[in-house]
Amino acid sequence: MEKEIVTHIRDIPIYRNYTENIPYNPALSGRARALRKSGVISEVTFWIQVHKKKFFNIDFDRQKIIGNYIVDFYIKTLSLIIEIDGTSHNDKDVYDEKRDAYFISQGLRIYKISDLRVKHDLDNVMRELESFIIDNYSS
Repeated sequence: MEKEIVTHIRDIPIYRNYTENIPYNPALSGRARALRKSGVISEVTFWIQVHKKKFFNIDFDRQKIIGNYIVDFYIKTLSLIIEIDGTSHNDKDVYDEKRDAYFISQGLRIYKISDLRVKHDLDNVMRELESFIIDNYSS
């Protein structure tokens, strides 16, 4: 079966990697909505770059519920989680490892960006995300 092309980045085809039946905890919907409204500056800055398919016509979800967790950004067509790690992740290594292992067990990939880099090096952050997507979804 031929793979479906989602988009092209630098004339390179990016192929769909959709994971079906991602678990969803509806009890977290209020919390996810509150997080979207809270306006963490690095998340808002990143969102401005990617919402409404501005980033290579790729659809991003913000504060997406996956299982019993809420992720910063999610690309459904690629099964890709994008996390912006700020001070809220300090001293939470064990929690983050457990969370990441859960996502990986669901067939998802995770791309992490530091809060400071989004605030101070956004152009390179976006280029590195392009490269990550090409490296992981072009073949």
